[in-house]
Amino acid sequence: MNSTDRSGSKFEKVLSAKDVLMLAFGAMIGWGWVISAGDWILSGGVLGAVIGFAVGGMMVFCVGLAYAELTSAMPQCGGNHVFSYRALGPNGSFICTWAIILGYVGCVCFEACALPTIIAYLYPPFLKGYLGTVAGSDIYVSWIAAAILISVFVTYVNIRGTKEAANLQNVLTFIVGAAGILLIAGAAGNGDAGNLSGQLFTGSSASGAFHSVVSVAIITPFFFIGFDVIPQTAEEMCFPLKKVGKIMMFSILFAIAFYSLVILGVGLIYSREEIGQLTERLALIPAEAMTRAFRSPVMADVLIIGGICGIATSWNSFLIGGSRSIYALAQSHMLPQCFARLHPRYKTPVNALVLIGILSCIAPFFGQNIVRWIIPAGNFGCCIAYCIVSVSFLILRKKEPDLPRPYKVKHYKIVGLLAVCMSAFMTAMYIIPGSGNTLKPQEWMIAGGWILLGIFFYFLCRKRYGDDFGSRPEI
Repeated sequence: MNSTDRSGSKFEKVLSAKDVLMLAFGAMIGWGWVISAGDWILSGGVLGAVIGFAVGGMMVFCVGLAYAELTSAMPQCGGNHVFSYRALGPNGSFICTWAIILGYVGCVCFEACALPTIIAYLYPPFLKGYLGTVAGSDIYVSWIAAAILISVFVTYVNIRGTKEAANLQNVLTFIVGAAGILLIAGAAGNGDAGNLSGQLFTGSSASGAFHSVVSVAIITPFFFIGFDVIPQTAEEMCFPLKKVGKIMMFSILFAIAFYSLVILGVGLIYSREEIGQLTERLALIPAEAMTRAFRSPVMADVLIIGGICGIATSWNSFLIGGSRSIYALAQSHMLPQCFARLHPRYKTPVNALVLIGILSCIAPFFGQNIVRWIIPAGNFGCCIAYCIVSVSFLILRKKEPDLPRPYKVKHYKIVGLLAVCMSAFMTAMYIIPGSGNTLKPQEWMIAGGWILLGIFFYFLCRKRYGDDFGSRPEI
């Protein structure tokens, strides 16, 4: 299979444009807005946070443009692996793909713990059978059982077929979006513009307003991770490749709009002082805002249910992305060949899916506090992958100028340089002390352990497969 030709793919081409859009958009919006909207406003003010998300989103947009062109030019399973392999060879490709797998697997394990935790928030008697405390997190039999059952279900749906997983994603993403729209509509109808007074920005001077925007813009790119799931499923798309880039761009723009409107909605319903008080009580501020907007506590549960669906959409998307990335490495003899097996009937990477499913079943035994450390480490891995893909984008424009590109980015040098600088900046924020996002010692242990595991597999497969290591003629 060369370049834009997908005729030799072993995957079934079942994903429509709508399916792909929902996979990316659902992965990005997830659950973060339910727990973090108040923090965004306290950090940047309502308008400052909205501008911060617009700035951060535009930075991610540049990376997305690089992904969009490369995906249309090389529509093969495991996009990150394919792009970096073509530009940098097997070694650079292994680093890139191994890094993003950490991000995908970390998110899946976190969601496996987050969903039963929200069930317990909605219905406290759900917690039964206390087992002990791990790193400050109480572990219950019912909590673990729910996490495992849901993990098995999501994994099973994905094994049964990509279209089935996409159908589930479509329904769940619709529910998340509806919950957010209800909040925005309630704020528009019953909010008070007077609440915005004094909380448009943090700080009274122009310098303070600027810093309030920057403080939010720094963290926002991490809430847009998920658009990169699209390239991982390129072989399973059944629509013209030229649409891939537009879908990826729309998914990012929709996420920017969604986050911005949620921030504005919360700001219309609560003053800065009230948001501060709710934050001290560890309240889910958008849910509380729904209660006030509609004058009914039932509406808080409606929004939380939407948030639960957001957990599931991220879970589903990252399971798809992670399994395809593992499959792609195995196809190139960079991981054991057992992970390059497709299900004979459903044409899904069954062993890769089962591996991630098993990890998501094990994660709850370590407690939610430990699993939370996986997320920053995983985001760090994603940012490294973004940087390598952005570099690959520039290299391939020079190295292969005649490569067919159904979606071709204009002013590629400017876009590419912005993408490299932005992703490098995001990566640096995890390393530089005092940046506000520096990895904690526990998170460095996870990232370091993943690096060591990668080194182990790298040399194991080099020894086992010899000259076949890194060989994948169709790339």
